[in-house]
Amino acid sequence: MRLSGCLNITGLSATVTEIYPKRVEPLKELVPKAARIAALFNMSNPAIPRQWTAVETAARSLGVQPLLLDVRKADDLRPAFETAMRERADALVVGLETLTLANAPLIVDLAAKHRLPAVYASTEFIGGLASYGVNYPDHYRRAATFVDKIFKGAKPSDLPVEQPTKLELVVNLRTARALGLTIPRTVMLQVDQIVE
Repeated sequence: MRLSGCLNITGLSATVTEIYPKRVEPLKELVPKAARIAALFNMSNPAIPRQWTAVETAARSLGVQPLLLDVRKADDLRPAFETAMRERADALVVGLETLTLANAPLIVDLAAKHRLPAVYASTEFIGGLASYGVNYPDHYRRAATFVDKIFKGAKPSDLPVEQPTKLELVVNLRTARALGLTIPRTVMLQVDQIVE
């Protein structure tokens, strides 16, 4: 993507709305009887409504009812999980932004407490069932190539803004066992990393 009229902007983007449906698909495979999938998002973040729409569309295309859990501050997390249970959510997709990342341990704990299988946007949610998203070490290496090119004389305006090139599906077998889930072969064939 080139930004016309901008003289010195380049870099990498980690916000890829198109990834969100790919978080719903393995979740439905991991929990095949799921009738309702909740999505934990901070809708006050301007980037999030498009991500919610992507999750909502993907869920409906799989015959699953989506449920939005709008959390705007840490104090909203516990009530959001209570809502998920009251509304009989069978699984959870967790969005990635400042609020959820800052509260990752709490979110993972609440999902475990409520026995709610969840797919996260990042491996930062250690202990969660699965994550699908940007491989950040690879992303950081790509950023270093931009710096190297600029130090060697390239103009930032000549370097396109890039989307992530490596996405990873990580599955936590210990969490799957704790939830009584068997990882289907179709998911195992897609897994980049298994956490024991």
